Amino acid sequence: MRRSLGRQFRWFWAAYAVSTFGTWLAFDAFALIAILALHAGPTEVSVLAAAGLAVGAVVAVPLGPWVEFRRKRPVMIAMDLIRFAALMSVPAAYVLGWLSFAQLLVVAVVVGAADIAFTAASGACLKSLVRSEDLLVANGRFEATTWTATALGPPLGTAAIGLMGPVTSVAANAVSFLLSAVGIRAIGGREPRPARTATPPRPGAGELLEGWRYILASPALRPLFFNTVLVSGLIMAALPLLAILMLGDLGFAPWQYGLAFGLPCIGGLIGSRLARPLLARFGQHKVMLTAGTLRACWPLGLAFVHPGPTGLFLVIAVELGLITCMGVFNPVFATYRLERLPSDRVVRTLSAWSITSKATVAVMTGVWGLLAGLTSPRIAIAIAGLLLMATSLLLPRHDRTPSERQTLA
Repeated sequence: MRRSLGRQFRWFWAAYAVSTFGTWLAFDAFALIAILALHAGPTEVSVLAAAGLAVGAVVAVPLGPWVEFRRKRPVMIAMDLIRFAALMSVPAAYVLGWLSFAQLLVVAVVVGAADIAFTAASGACLKSLVRSEDLLVANGRFEATTWTATALGPPLGTAAIGLMGPVTSVAANAVSFLLSAVGIRAIGGREPRPARTATPPRPGAGELLEGWRYILASPALRPLFFNTVLVSGLIMAALPLLAILMLGDLGFAPWQYGLAFGLPCIGGLIGSRLARPLLARFGQHKVMLTAGTLRACWPLGLAFVHPGPTGLFLVIAVELGLITCMGVFNPVFATYRLERLPSDRVVRTLSAWSITSKATVAVMTGVWGLLAGLTSPRIAIAIAGLLLMATSLLLPRHDRTPSERQTLA
């Protein structure tokens, strides 16, 4: 039986869905614009991808303390409007003949910083809209939406670029953020101003570092922090190398490459639907530990991809296993994390988490590019796969109860 989470959550979910689809429509759009419209080389494209993540993360550092004690919905609407304006400047400049690589870089940084602030504020907003016993259901619906958008967005976006030009998907993404702002505004109701704790936040650098300080002091969150940051960094660092291996050395056609990563996204839908019944049967900690361990075991198989149909099937099978495990793990992990965050630390902690993750992806992408240059893409993918298997050692081996929250607060 489908569980209703109320009208306010439905508007929030609709806003999330439309912006997520827009983001995946524009997946790799900046790289395509840089190549097709500005004739950028591999170095410039790599700089665009890495700098947008890394500099955006640095710019976002002061945003966590700023957002923490403000109403979250106005902040989210503001971040949506900032992303809309920044992204719409790209097709406008393209039409006028003014588009430059520097503009793409600036827009990537602005959007990256706004993404982090929005995501952190949205976690606090979700916690205020949904009862604690419904958090897993809500996170499961977000997870299913994400994987649906991941499967459908990139093929539709690249088709739109082919038919209507390189900036089409960026314009669509910009409009999706405008629609997201409308959805958040439609949530309605009065959002109370967050109350400060009895002990005011530390001024200056101390307040900026409060999110990291809380994570590292928590026996429940600390291992998950290192695990999730390293897992995402290693997975994302290997993706460009797999593209080079499949499209270059092994001679797969672009449509086969797209199929290899689009079709397995159904595993995200399956995993997100399995999360709740598995949790009811085995418990939160056991599900998170098992799914977290299994998701780290699959990527090593990508090092053995070979030409032909069986090689394509291998990639699809590996990605399907990986994404299904992630579909189970992600909503359980997101719920576990929110349950252990006091209301006055949600934004700063989620900001610190997101900033670290994005910066790690940027650094690891560069490092693995150098590693592939010194060895080969296949060897670099294998090393990433072996290190991923080791990350399961960082998962918490003992269950922690929400009472820790009062101890650490």
